[in-house]
Amino acid sequence: MSIEVRFGIKRGEFSLTIDTEIPEHGVTAIFGASGSGKTTLLRAIAGLEAPENGFLKVGGVVWQDTNTFLPTHERKIGYVFQEPSLFQHLNVQDNINYGMARSKRDNTERSLDEAISLLGIEHLLKRMPSQLSGGEQQRVAIVRALVTDPSMLLLDEPLAALGDEQKAEILPYLESVYQQLDIPVLYVSHSRNEVARLADHILLLDKGTITAYGKVTDIFTSLDLPLAHQAHAETIIDTTVISYDAEFGLATLKFSGGQFVVASNPLESQTNVRLQILARDVSVTLEHQKDTSILNIFPVTIDHLVKESSSQMTLRLLAGKTPLLARVTCRSAQSLNLKIGDMVYAQVKTVALLR
Repeated sequence: MSIEVRFGIKRGEFSLTIDTEIPEHGVTAIFGASGSGKTTLLRAIAGLEAPENGFLKVGGVVWQDTNTFLPTHERKIGYVFQEPSLFQHLNVQDNINYGMARSKRDNTERSLDEAISLLGIEHLLKRMPSQLSGGEQQRVAIVRALVTDPSMLLLDEPLAALGDEQKAEILPYLESVYQQLDIPVLYVSHSRNEVARLADHILLLDKGTITAYGKVTDIFTSLDLPLAHQAHAETIIDTTVISYDAEFGLATLKFSGGQFVVASNPLESQTNVRLQILARDVSVTLEHQKDTSILNIFPVTIDHLVKESSSQMTLRLLAGKTPLLARVTCRSAQSLNLKIGDMVYAQVKTVALLR
């Protein structure tokens, strides 16, 4: 099943037109520049906006159409804003209890214990909001949203107000939430790094219109879309651990196009791992190179190429069915006589483990 969303909203000179279906499982990132309509879409789903034309169906239940408008307090959502919005006069436990009052579940105590454990805030329950870091406050806000027993979790740029250290602190907790909850998560962000690490699907918004929607692994490498042409163009690849070499600290990961060998902490066999590879860290050769320090070299086919400037070119390579971006100089592309359909070798210099 999916979440069916059709909205038409006009506010002054801005208009939002949405007609799409969102998976009922996993994380869907709503991504775009400031003013593209990300928060407006989230507010409409929450019932905080009243679209001129609106249809919303969640889990087979119509929340909104021409004859129906389920008010916000009756929509089973957990909403976490950019600012934690905790009650400053209540301690953490009482802030969470406020959320529990909205829950219609019988096993609220179990739900509470699970959420507290999932976000790791057991030691914070007696503290006041003023005694918490920004990351800790957001973790409390997420727990407060989860104990309402939502059928959907809406996160509106929850890391935007945090510094790098606080983001690093909260990201593992967000990953745990997504991996263990069996509900859809809509995650508004303008940070491609957050999207790359957390999202399964991505909905691109530009000036109130959907420009693309699909799997993160596909959207990031589509040369028809702007993400693949930006300075930090990257490939996201989901892999599985097949072995770990404790002597050298190297994990061997399989994907549809072969294997990666990546430096990492110990990883259990069959663990799913997401990789991030910047296009600028991928080069191509006509022959398999030997006597090199690069560990990851595998055969690929040139699927497409686009000239970015007088000096640079982006290649979309296919390793099996897995796309991979490479950023090379136009001079190199000319001297190697690179063409669509050519069989070449990709050399991946640097690989980052995202999760």
